[in-house]
Amino acid sequence: MPELQMGTRLEPCRAILFDKDGTLLHFLQMWGPWAGSVLNMMEQQLAVIGAEIIGGKERLLGTVLDRQGCVTGYDLRGPLAMGTVEETTGLLAWQLYAAGVPWDEAVMQVRHFSKTAMADLRDRRPAQAFPGLSAFLEQCRAAGLKLGVVTSDAGKEAEEHLRWLGFRRHFGAVVGYDDVREGKPSPDMVLRACEELDVAPADTVIIGDSNGDMKMGKHAGVRLKLGFAPDPKLTEHLADADIIFHSYEDLQVRF
Repeated sequence: MPELQMGTRLEPCRAILFDKDGTLLHFLQMWGPWAGSVLNMMEQQLAVIGAEIIGGKERLLGTVLDRQGCVTGYDLRGPLAMGTVEETTGLLAWQLYAAGVPWDEAVMQVRHFSKTAMADLRDRRPAQAFPGLSAFLEQCRAAGLKLGVVTSDAGKEAEEHLRWLGFRRHFGAVVGYDDVREGKPSPDMVLRACEELDVAPADTVIIGDSNGDMKMGKHAGVRLKLGFAPDPKLTEHLADADIIFHSYEDLQVRF
């Protein structure tokens, strides 16, 4: 059985499950422009009806904005980092509802905002993999490890983003929030991915950048939970990780 090496600790496993955003691809480069565009459209729509964002623009999705309104950072414990599409839609739609827009119309407007912002992403394809990731995936492939993706994004969109990176071929399972009954931190996505890969959670490692990923793995009973923190100064949010690493170049598969 292949072993995943982190420093001096070895863990035999049969499969590795990865979160997508912030774990396989740079989160801010991908979702910063989307969030900035959606927030701007929300602000403009509310202004039309004489209202403004309750609690402030930055707090709505957990973002850091510059003077031009561009997203330059995000709360690692916030809804942009951890929420599903449905959850963020609900947060945004509530703002319109609180300003007097009927709920069904509010949801439709938010979906339109999101669709417009996503169309821009598809035109630009801003997905960028982390350094060392491609080589690590090739190591996993050579070792015969089964790989999967478990993401709070929709499954269809997740597969699209993996194709942008050229990584789709590596993954035998891609499970989105819309493929299961409950999203993170419920174990449902891990259990679904393990079923599709024909492995037991106890023989599986999970890699993610949020504590929702760690809790999901914990609830599913995975062998090891690896927290990915590219910035060594930002690790406190990964409270349930067994090990925290900062670069895929720190990971090796031995077999």
